[in-house]
Amino acid sequence: MLAFEMDADWGVDPHVLESLFRLAAEPAGEQSNHAYSQAVAALSTAPLFESEVDPDTVRLVQLETIGGLLTFGELLDTPALDTVERVVELSSGLASYLDSLVEDSFYSHPAEEAHSQYLANLADRASGEGYFASRNFAVESACHCTLRTLPDSDGLLESSTGRALLARCQDFGEELVATLRWLRTTGY
Repeated sequence: MLAFEMDADWGVDPHVLESLFRLAAEPAGEQSNHAYSQAVAALSTAPLFESEVDPDTVRLVQLETIGGLLTFGELLDTPALDTVERVVELSSGLASYLDSLVEDSFYSHPAEEAHSQYLANLADRASGEGYFASRNFAVESACHCTLRTLPDSDGLLESSTGRALLARCQDFGEELVATLRWLRTTGY
C-alpha cells in the first residue's frame, strides 16, 4: 500500500494510513477502537472520496486496501459476519486478480519457476489456483490460527507468535510489491 506514492490529487495523508495499520495490530479495546475510528474519520475527509478515479493496477490495489481499512473500521462499530467476509474476500480477490494479470502478461514473471515449484509442492490445495491466491490462503489460514490463540488483551506486537505472523504478512506483501513493480515496468 505504502510502497508506491499515492496520487497527490487524492489528498490522502500517508501518516493516517500508517496509523490505521498500526492500530489494527494493537489489542482490541475501547481506546484503540476509538483511535482507529478517529483515523478513519481523518482519512474520510480526503478529496479522494469526492472524485472519480480511473486507476492503473497499483492505484487499484491502493484503493481496494483503503476500502478494506474502512470496512475493518465498520467492524469496530458494528461487528457483523458479512463485514468480516468482505474484509477477507478483499485480499483473496486482489491475490486472484494479480494472478490473472501475471498469467495474461506477454512477459514471463521473474519468479515464475519459484512460483511453479511452490504450487507443485502444495499437495493439499485444489489445482487451478494461482501462486498469489495460494500464498494468500496460506497467510490467511495462519492469521486465523494465530488470532484464535492470542489472549484478548494482547495485540499482534505483544507476542512472538503475533510478530512472526506480521513478518509472514510482510514477506508476502514484499512479493506483491515486487510483482506490482514488475507489472508497471512491463507495461501490462
